[in-house]
Amino acid sequence: MNENNNNNNKQNDNRNNKSGGNILQTIFGILISLVFIYFINFMLSGFLTSNLMGELTYDEFIQKVEAGEVERVEIGDSLIVYTKQNNQLPKLDNLDNESLSAYLASVTNRYKVEKLETNTELVKRLLEKENIKIVGLKESFLQELFIGWVLPFLFLMLLFNLFTRRLGGGLPGIGGIGRSTAKMYMQKETGVTFKDVAGEDEAIESLTEIVDFLHNPGKYTGVGAKLPKGALLVGPPGTGKTLLAKAVAGEAKVPFFSLTGSDFVEMYAGVGASRVRDLFKQAQAAAPCIVFIDEIDAIGRSRDARAISGADGEREQTLNQLLSEMDGFATNKGIMILAATNRPEVLDPALLRPGRFDRRIIVDKPDLKGRVSILKVHAKDVKLADDVDFDEIALNTSGAVGADLANMINEAAINAAKRSQQSVSQKDLFDAVEVVLVGKEKKDRVLSKEERKIVSYHEIGHALVSALQKHSEPVQKITIVPRTMGALGYVMQTPEEEKFLNTKKELEARLVTSLAGRAAEEIVFDTVTTGASNDIEEATKLARAMVTQFGMSKKFGVMGLATKRDIYLSNESVLNCGDKTAAMVDDEIKRMLDEAYSQAKKLLTKHKKALDELANYLIEKETITGKEFMEIFTRITGIVPEEKSRIEEIKQDSKGSKVGNSKSHAKKVKTELENENDVTKI
Repeated sequence: MNENNNNNNKQNDNRNNKSGGNILQTIFGILISLVFIYFINFMLSGFLTSNLMGELTYDEFIQKVEAGEVERVEIGDSLIVYTKQNNQLPKLDNLDNESLSAYLASVTNRYKVEKLETNTELVKRLLEKENIKIVGLKESFLQELFIGWVLPFLFLMLLFNLFTRRLGGGLPGIGGIGRSTAKMYMQKETGVTFKDVAGEDEAIESLTEIVDFLHNPGKYTGVGAKLPKGALLVGPPGTGKTLLAKAVAGEAKVPFFSLTGSDFVEMYAGVGASRVRDLFKQAQAAAPCIVFIDEIDAIGRSRDARAISGADGEREQTLNQLLSEMDGFATNKGIMILAATNRPEVLDPALLRPGRFDRRIIVDKPDLKGRVSILKVHAKDVKLADDVDFDEIALNTSGAVGADLANMINEAAINAAKRSQQSVSQKDLFDAVEVVLVGKEKKDRVLSKEERKIVSYHEIGHALVSALQKHSEPVQKITIVPRTMGALGYVMQTPEEEKFLNTKKELEARLVTSLAGRAAEEIVFDTVTTGASNDIEEATKLARAMVTQFGMSKKFGVMGLATKRDIYLSNESVLNCGDKTAAMVDDEIKRMLDEAYSQAKKLLTKHKKALDELANYLIEKETITGKEFMEIFTRITGIVPEEKSRIEEIKQDSKGSKVGNSKSHAKKVKTELENENDVTKI
């Protein structure tokens, strides 16, 4: 009984609040309307009399009548307009109506006078003068009412309505600014299901359990399980977090509210918290349902004691309301909160604790098998040629996310259409990979003969040192054709298989390969160019990571000297050591780079003949394949790298059991150094 009374009281309070808000809104609108109408009338009166020369007093008007200077008088209810005598103009009596209208429009010597006498007395005075024409001044009350009051009022109401709609929502008293802007979807409205998502099997499994809980709650509640209140999708950009949320909407068969963290942000104080309250009120009315908040870090950042006003204060107020609402509804209500972010390190700890977001679902970069699955999903509506091998494409796109792979498939289809082909070939796919990684060929950039020679030796230096080292990746393609992303040439290397760990020897070999282009320039031309800037930057970054993060320096051992700033957005790290130690770190990095550079020069000097012949061949052909490179390399040096037989073995294995499935990947540990770009470019 008491609960019913409390509910009735709450409903009455809500009605009172709404009615009070409506009254305030009405009063506010009327006041604005009156001010606006007064302003319109003031401007309108000035506009209607803008063609008059000025305003005279009544006694001055009578003096001009007596002096015979008045030619025409228009008499209204409260106003007199007269036209001054001008002998140079034609007589008004001789003009027809049209000519009279044109005359009055051209006349500028017209004056207005505030009337003091009655019409009878004024007309009697004017009739005493023979040359004055007397007419009535049309002043329609309805016309004045419509133009001066009704029309401005309607225009103002329309403008006010549009203004409040653009603000969106419903803050009581000012057009409802604080209502939630969440979009609600029902089953299959998004057009995406779990079948359209690939490469994230673990994330799909976790979300499938949540969807199943919403469909069959008794299956779980029977053993005492409770619906998780929230699930946080975390991962790098482009991995499919929003796509997974859309798939949940397509699978859930329950109302699905979708919005972003920035939707809560508004210029008015308190609007964000009001929208959070309204969102959860809608969700409780539609339960069971799912609420998805994309980019939740926009409002979920860690609270700062110094942020007590301004935008930070408003954001914290919104976050506090969100935390309160997530604690406020029971688990049996059937409300599930999904959120996505690529910056989990900045989120408030109170938001991440169990009871609010019970699950953290990692949506990471796909592995080799996942990339193959993603390529197949995005290519299901694309006509493919018989020579297409997604395993080979996946090997060449290590570190690519789902958005990159979708872009590559689309670029390949565009290339095929441009060439008037009926299907997409393997060459189209490889060209698309190059476009995404290093850009399109820049055909209008013509290098001089000397520059082509320098670039050729630079790229062959990379490729030759890579082939001479045991722990380097095989070369697939070498080109000196400039690209739109700034590369004058590049060497593409293909990993033998998917790797999740890198050994110290592999990283050291990568250092030597990176600096081999600069070493080739110095050996051949006895000078260096600016073309190695990207190589030096990448080599320095790798050496710093080996010293400060990977514990691969003898001087510092396993001492951790840096931490990553952003887990998913960048590879930048911040030193957490003193200035003296930081200087020692720089010395150690320089030592490692000097050793790698010396090793590259040593290898290239020893095989100078192969360097010259391969560079001349590249100058002639501009682009050569890894197979052509290895044939010339083997013929000149007599060396058959072990990797060559391994590659053939893996390719044969991939045709039968698919690459990666036959390999032992039981311990798939994510490497700290992602191979986001397997291209060494000048």
